[in-house]
Amino acid sequence: MEYLPRIADDVLRERLGAFGAVLIEGPKWTGKTTTAQQQAQSVLKLQDPDRREENLATASTMPSLLLKGKQPRLIDEWQDAPMLWDAVRIAVDKSGGIPGQYILTGSNTVDMGKIYHSGIGRISRMKMFPMSLWESNDSSGEVSLKQLFDNPDYDIDGATSKLNIPDLIRVACRGGWPVALQMSEKSSMLVASDYVNSVCEVDISSIDNKQRNPKIARQLMRSYARNISTLAKRTSILADITSGDITLSMDTMDDYISVLERLFVIQDIDAWCPAIRSKTAIRSMPKRGFSDPSIAIAAMGVNAEGLEMQLKTFGFIFEQMCARDLRAYTPGFGNHLSYYRDRYGLEADLVLHLDDGRYALIECKLGSREIEEGAQHLKEIKRLVQEHNKTEKQVQLREPDLLMVITGGEMAYTRPDGVKVIPLACLKD
Repeated sequence: MEYLPRIADDVLRERLGAFGAVLIEGPKWTGKTTTAQQQAQSVLKLQDPDRREENLATASTMPSLLLKGKQPRLIDEWQDAPMLWDAVRIAVDKSGGIPGQYILTGSNTVDMGKIYHSGIGRISRMKMFPMSLWESNDSSGEVSLKQLFDNPDYDIDGATSKLNIPDLIRVACRGGWPVALQMSEKSSMLVASDYVNSVCEVDISSIDNKQRNPKIARQLMRSYARNISTLAKRTSILADITSGDITLSMDTMDDYISVLERLFVIQDIDAWCPAIRSKTAIRSMPKRGFSDPSIAIAAMGVNAEGLEMQLKTFGFIFEQMCARDLRAYTPGFGNHLSYYRDRYGLEADLVLHLDDGRYALIECKLGSREIEEGAQHLKEIKRLVQEHNKTEKQVQLREPDLLMVITGGEMAYTRPDGVKVIPLACLKD
């Protein structure tokens, strides 16, 4: 099977050059193990059925034995034996912190109560997400997100997308799963459904050996999908789940949501609350979302043909595809996604924050008719930041470094007011 290069390749290489160990986290089936194997010199697979019991027994009695092997040594699905975390940390300490010794991969977060030390300074954490359109060879890659931040004079005019709206729907249904790219188009559409089935039937309970109801998990994911890219309240989601024959308390629903977050299935987007309005005017609830748009589509039980008849619904899914790709494009220079919305209807669908303090205000608009409205929203938020800085000279806010409308259209251009209009399928890191 051909290995398609990932943006995470360079990030992993850099971190192995600086830290004794690197942890790669993210949803299952995103290619974490395959990416790690490109740079590992030996591999320990804890879920290998032929050696699983032996490996787990060794991890419990003398975990250091499992660390022996040519370095960098990959420890795949390390969360099955959490004591290996401390074993890796101690091994790195004993070596004097020599970089590039171990790579750990995991598809869910671990109860930190089972770990004695956080590993700060020894074990670097990085996240891998499902493939972006650039990584799956669906984006032309003519517009670099890094260049948009670094170069104010970056010329994007005329960059062209390879995908029209039906194409975008198709790649959203397929998702960013590497395995799907090796299949026929018909077969690739089944991957996300199988992913949802696996999460609901197996992972929801196996993560902590606590039996949970697959039907409840499925209904919760369906309700989340119906509310994707919205600020749906927990009470509304609970009411949706229990509208039929399911009885569920808020505490139990919160437990299921927590598990789906630990599995990196649910990926809500936090609110950005700058002091440009009163606290009561700015919405602070999380925006509902998944790590890949195909999860929402599969959970809703729709297909590409159905979404072509429901473009309003696909508009919400398109926003999630934008969020997925933006996360994938910025791991090397830090990122955090949020959104802005206030009671007056002013919003930025996404706010991309970099670790150095720079940030972009972003609207996600599937159709060209919505571009003007999106651009005006972004300019108004920037104006409010500027007005704040005029009146609050002691507490200055950074002005946005980039205003961008991501579209499902064909061509990229810079508006006379400076707002960048860029098709999603033109972007790369």
